[in-house]
Amino acid sequence: MGELPIGINIQEPRWDQSTFLGRARHFFTVTDPRNLLLSGSQLEASRNIVQNYRGEGGPDWPHVSPGAHEHDHHRLHAHLLQAGPVLKTPTVVFWQWVNQSFNAVVNYSNRSGDAPITIGQLGTAYVSATTGAVATALGLKSLTKHLPTLVGRFVPFAAVAAANCINIPLMRQRELQVGIPVTDEEGQRLGHSVTAAKQGIFQVVVSRICMAIPAMAIPPLIMDTLEKKDFLKHRPWLGAPLQVGLVGFCLVFATPLCCALFPQRSSIHVSRLEPELRAQIHEQSPSTEVVYYNKGL
Repeated sequence: MGELPIGINIQEPRWDQSTFLGRARHFFTVTDPRNLLLSGSQLEASRNIVQNYRGEGGPDWPHVSPGAHEHDHHRLHAHLLQAGPVLKTPTVVFWQWVNQSFNAVVNYSNRSGDAPITIGQLGTAYVSATTGAVATALGLKSLTKHLPTLVGRFVPFAAVAAANCINIPLMRQRELQVGIPVTDEEGQRLGHSVTAAKQGIFQVVVSRICMAIPAMAIPPLIMDTLEKKDFLKHRPWLGAPLQVGLVGFCLVFATPLCCALFPQRSSIHVSRLEPELRAQIHEQSPSTEVVYYNKGL
């Protein structure tokens, strides 16, 4: 691969985001678990490359570090902390709270929009999201006591799906109150829309639920089969690490593929927007029929 040309736009993904394949390739890079193995010096070098290219280090803009390649500039886009499997004891509220707290942080960090939020509002959203999700998960778990073992194994998926339906909207409730920015095709901001926020949050909830399906459906089937075999019966200590490994393996593929289900820069027809915003857009830009927004992750 040749050295990085000056004209590349490092603010945009490397692949066409209008196609599922392009989005999948982007998110496989973004969620690559190998980034967890990068050293501090490697991360600092990547940060310096990006800063030099943007011209943040001085008036010489843009400056390409010697030997820098396109891959190096995009490496910093990776999320180093992945949503890996959290080993939960369903009867212990603490681990449910840890899991939902992690989800709440992820949901807030990957929200859309730029509306200010106070510490009090954020605290209320966090408490509501974690409490509601934990209560739902534990409530569903309590229903499994008299169910067949195999059926009981799928209850965590129902709990995860229900928790996502609670946690995501509550942590992003500010968007549902004041809306998120919508722009024209060139990126010019046209206003804020609650309707766009609802559509974006719905897409994220669907993506997260689909993301959980492989990890929550495939391992239970495999474990149910293996636990009937002599190999695992004689080595019961292998059960927990094997199950965690299976969940982790599924997430490696499910996470990027499900993040790619919907474009990050989603669109909505002007006719579906709020009447006030619709009128405002028609006045500012009469030819605009479709607006765009960042749906979050």
